[in-house]
Amino acid sequence: MKAIVYERTGDPSVLQLVDRPVPEPGRGEVLVRMAVSGVNPTDVKSRQQGPMPADWQIPDQDGAGVVEAVGEGVDQELLGERVWIWDAAWQRPWGTSAEYTVVPVRQAVRLGDASFDLGACLGVPFRTAHRCLTAGEFMPDALHAGALTDHTVLVQGGAGAVGNAAIQLARWGEATVIATVSSAEKAQLAAAAGASHVINYREQDVVEEVRKIAPDGVHAVVEVAAATNMDVDAQVMHEAGTVSIYASDAGDQMNVPTMPLMLSNARLQFVMLFRTPKAAKAQAVHDIAAAAAQGGIRVGEDAGLPLHRHPLSAAAQAHQAVENSTVGRVLITTSDQ
Repeated sequence: MKAIVYERTGDPSVLQLVDRPVPEPGRGEVLVRMAVSGVNPTDVKSRQQGPMPADWQIPDQDGAGVVEAVGEGVDQELLGERVWIWDAAWQRPWGTSAEYTVVPVRQAVRLGDASFDLGACLGVPFRTAHRCLTAGEFMPDALHAGALTDHTVLVQGGAGAVGNAAIQLARWGEATVIATVSSAEKAQLAAAAGASHVINYREQDVVEEVRKIAPDGVHAVVEVAAATNMDVDAQVMHEAGTVSIYASDAGDQMNVPTMPLMLSNARLQFVMLFRTPKAAKAQAVHDIAAAAAQGGIRVGEDAGLPLHRHPLSAAAQAHQAVENSTVGRVLITTSDQ
């Protein structure tokens, strides 16, 4: 099989297209013929810095394809199933940028009739967004249609992959969603994702605009740049609201306005996807699969998430596109399925 492999960390040039034997699924595993792999910022960071669980690594956590073989203890009925994959390369060398990969069966989720493109976009962004929307005093433990009725959610950075996922999941849950963006073009993407209101933070006063929409404040903030936005977040917080911080795009250090957050009984929730509790991971997978099956989440330009495709041989260019902060989702086509 063809696979992208790196044997040392570094820039995208460490990614090499090689021939490798098709792996055999072990006990509790499935062999998946990959159709599409999704590249995330976390995949880039892993390639740059490690760690590597073996002396070689196939990159990328997310993807979609068809189950071609099952290991001991796995139901034979899974053979031929179209699936989406999550956390393929987490503490394992078998990522998704290859013609085949092996994963534990629980990490291969039935995709049904949804597209492989959608499947390859679900793992990291939508699970991160799910955690941000379910970790809080006012927030439900699970998402479903109607779960966020009467809730207002602020998505800081609504044109990013996680921001897009948060908008879509929150709207599926019937929340009022406010998104912030930095340009008119990104405003169009956030609106296409389903944001109820879009604020250009370069041209508008975010606190003033949010308070017009939600006089009592927002129940949850999905936060990409806390070092820049924490003062704003503190001023728009509902009583017992939550700021879920999933990235540090504005830097690793932030000043916390203690008294405003204390007076509102606010919660700061840091989100490291791969280390979330097992029960939360399982709930996220269940809810995201349901949303996909119900048509509650989409990908592509009309969903505010442009897709950028690269062949397997151009995996280095795909990783570079993510490093360059390409707006949308970067995909690698691994086969002609």
